[in-house]
Parts: sequence; C-alpha cells; structure tokens
Amino acid sequence: MTTHVTIVGAGLGGLTLARVLHVHGIPVTVHEAETSPTARAQGGMLDIHDHNGQPALRTAGLFEEFRGLVLEGRQASRALAPDGTVLYEEGDDGTGDRPEVMRGELRRVLLDSLPAGTVRWGHKVRAARSLGDGRHEVAFADGTRIVTGLLVGADGAWSKVRPLLSDAVPEYIGMSFVETYLFDADVRRPATAKAVGDGAMFALAPGKAIQAHRETGGTLHAYVALRKPREWFDGADLAAAAGAARVAREFAGWAPELTALITDADTTPVLRPLHTLPAGHRWERVPGVTLLGDAAHLMPPSGEGANLAMYDGAELGRALAAHPGDVEAALAAYERDLFPRGEAEAADANRLHALMFGDDAPYGLIDMFAGRD
Repeated sequence: MTTHVTIVGAGLGGLTLARVLHVHGIPVTVHEAETSPTARAQGGMLDIHDHNGQPALRTAGLFEEFRGLVLEGRQASRALAPDGTVLYEEGDDGTGDRPEVMRGELRRVLLDSLPAGTVRWGHKVRAARSLGDGRHEVAFADGTRIVTGLLVGADGAWSKVRPLLSDAVPEYIGMSFVETYLFDADVRRPATAKAVGDGAMFALAPGKAIQAHRETGGTLHAYVALRKPREWFDGADLAAAAGAARVAREFAGWAPELTALITDADTTPVLRPLHTLPAGHRWERVPGVTLLGDAAHLMPPSGEGANLAMYDGAELGRALAAHPGDVEAALAAYERDLFPRGEAEAADANRLHALMFGDDAPYGLIDMFAGRD
C-alpha cells in the first residue's frame, strides 16, 4: 500500500516534491497557509542552476515549460563602486548556466501541473505532534486536524514541522536586507536604470550594499543590505519616509542613481532579516517525517535557496518512488544525501557572504567573478 504524503508548504520545494510524487502515482496533499495562489507577491527573479534547479525540473517533467519562462539577457551582471563607477561587467550571450525566470511564474507552472485540489489553501499549521508508529497529527489554525503516515516540512525558516526532528532555531546573522521596487525605471528614472544595466547589479562595501535586478517591464527590484543589530531596524519605521531616509543615510556620499533605489522606491520598503540554522544542521532519523529546503538547511542568501529546495523535493520524490511500500528506507536514503548537500551549499553561501560584505568588499567578489580567486 502506498502511503499518502502530507506536505506542509506550497513553495517551490514543496510543489516540486508534489509534482514528482504525482508523476509516480503517489497520493499527495499540500497544506499552505496562504489563502490562494495570488494571496501575496511571490518575489522576483530566480536564476535556475544547471546542477540543482534544472535537474529538479527535469525530474518533474517540466523542463520545457521552464525554458518558456526564461527572460533572455538577464544573466548579465555588473559590480559598481559606491560612486557608480563600473568595476566589473559581464554580459549575457545566452550560453550561461543560470537562466533567469520570475519566481511567481515558475510557481504557477508547478501549480498547474498538479491535479485540482492537491493544494489546500488557507491551512496554516499551528503545531504538529507525534502519535507514534511513524504517524503524526497536524493541527491547523482553523481548528481542524489531520493524521498522516508521512509528513514533510517544506515550510521554510520558521518551520512548524522541524521541532519533530530538531531543537535548532534560526539565528539572526547580524545583517538585514531592505527590499524595494522601482517601476518603469527606463522612463521615470533613466540614470538608475542605466546603473543597474540589463541584469544584476552589485554595489558593495564592507557591511553594506545596494543590489538590484532588472525584471520585466522596466521594473528594478532592489535589496539594500546593512550589517546592523535587529534593534536598529526595529527603531526605523520603514513605512514612513523617515525610516527610508534613515537607511539612506547609511549610504551618504554614494551615487544618487544608486541611493534612488532607497529614496525613490515605488513600494513600501520591506525588512528581510537574515537568519541561518547551525552549520551542518542534521537530525537522527525519526519515522514518518522529514524536511526540505529552508526548513532543513536555512543559510545566507546565495542564489541557491530555491534551487536547493527544488532539488531536495525532486530527490525526496525519487527516493519514495524507488522504495514503494518502505517509507523509512526512502527517508533514510534521502537524508543520507540531504545532509552533506546542505552542509556544502551552506559553506559556499557563507564564503560568498564574506566576499560580498567582508572587509575586502567588493574586490573579493570581483576576483571570484573574474576567476581570479
């Protein structure tokens, strides 16, 4: 008898797992806190990597659909000095191994590949507990409960499933991003649009950065990084002009076409504190439950998070399909590879973070881009 799989979280990782299970005829239900697929914006651009994200989509049978989403030219990148001088630039000739897509469109492809009713929207998990014998009860905020023989936490940094396996809690790394958007920038803010260029732009200095990516329709999506304690941000009301001005003051003397990504934002700035799980996070095998993506191996932003979550989901789906009727063998095989994979990617993410925001910024990152590291 095939065990019905319960997934908590309809992000890219959870949906990839659901799709691979569906391809193999394994029954699955995804429970998602959001009330609908359009309940909130799904973030911006994702570069889908040839060593994890793309193989995951091949496993899911959705590679051609993914190729149809690729935004040509967006793999271009440039590093700028705080005064706007171009320090490094690389174009996009279409041969790169990290094509860019919009996260929301990729999520839509995954959702459309699943039978109607697979995702149960508005099911916010309040808690999960073990019932023994590999069975778990999941309690939802609306008062309903379910019991499952296989529970997968794909519910991100603050996973409600993780406590079944691990006492680890995400820790603040001392840096936050402030997310902003500029719309129709080529017409309304041409100097900033020119500074960002055709793809990704990084203006880095020790402990701070202004980063942006060109999306569709002249939209510039920025992440402003600052190494500050959480209390510093708690004292800045980003919804008020004074809050954005406080962030902008940290970039006094920087080129106005760069600081415009803060001061002229078309949306209310959103604070994104950065957290990680302990290095080498892992757990002893617990019957009937496992994790994927940020729930398993939360790390600093490096471009790998979504890719790794999708790869986790595809690999877990493959393991379950390869061990019909033996859930524990499948989970053991999956976790055997999950732990070293996550640890290696986290180590790479920490190295990248040090290059981007350490004392040598931006030159360590430029050397990496140029192949000189």
